[in-house]
Amino acid sequence: MSRYTPIPPENFCGIPDEYSRYETSRAVIFPVPLERTTSHQQGARNGPAAILAASRNLELYDEELQLEPYKEIGIHTLAPIDTMDGGLGEVITELFTAESGLLDDNKFPVALGGEHALTPPLVSAVAQKYKDLSVLHIGAHAELRNEYQGYPASPACAMRRVVEMCPAVQVGIRSISADEARAIPQLKTQVYWAKDVARLPLKSWIAKVLADLSPSVYVTIDLGGFDPSIMPATASPEPGGLDWYQMTSLLRAVADHKKIVAMDVVGLLPHPGGHASDLLAAKLIYKCLGYIFCQS
Repeated sequence: MSRYTPIPPENFCGIPDEYSRYETSRAVIFPVPLERTTSHQQGARNGPAAILAASRNLELYDEELQLEPYKEIGIHTLAPIDTMDGGLGEVITELFTAESGLLDDNKFPVALGGEHALTPPLVSAVAQKYKDLSVLHIGAHAELRNEYQGYPASPACAMRRVVEMCPAVQVGIRSISADEARAIPQLKTQVYWAKDVARLPLKSWIAKVLADLSPSVYVTIDLGGFDPSIMPATASPEPGGLDWYQMTSLLRAVADHKKIVAMDVVGLLPHPGGHASDLLAAKLIYKCLGYIFCQS
């Protein structure tokens, strides 16, 4: 039989079985193609598949950390959860149960969305295990409405549901309603507006973010937190977002000074031919895992 090069596995980063078995992996990729209440452009449910496909084109040596993170971590990829069967309440319950199971197995869950409505049930599961939890939200939209178009579980309400469970720090915000702005002083959130972040030295505002976070941190990254010049593939792009090095510097500092216990990355709306956005999302996740598990 002639020798040939097999196609990489269809998991995150195409990692071979030796480093991607569930039993031995510390991190677990959890695809959640949720899109049930989006009111703007459709297509975010295709985000997880696009991220997984793009990840298989990454170089797995991290030039910043000077190692191959996947070999240190072990990264398993679950099959996508079915988010179209049953009512939204049933899906939310399934997400809570699945996240709780991963935590019970001492895994680090990385949910790939999908719309931001997936975050509250995941945070709820994590908050049961970590009583000192706070949430770092990086995004463009405040998402602090009490309800939107009659839906309290809308993505526009995701962070309102979160701050009902634990404190939050929100970075890069630059889109907010008048009602949300009036509500902020009464909510358990600290907002770092994009307009202020852009004018401050990097180390100064990151130090303030760290001071506002509790010891255990859940990280939720809406890819709209990036400026659309480098991340155009989102449903509601807003000008004036973070650049790559602002984002990665913040995440590395949080990983270095706090215990990041779970995360999600949401909001990718894949565009035909727009593979750069898919690759950015995949590389950001891989970078985060390296920061969390491979810093000395």
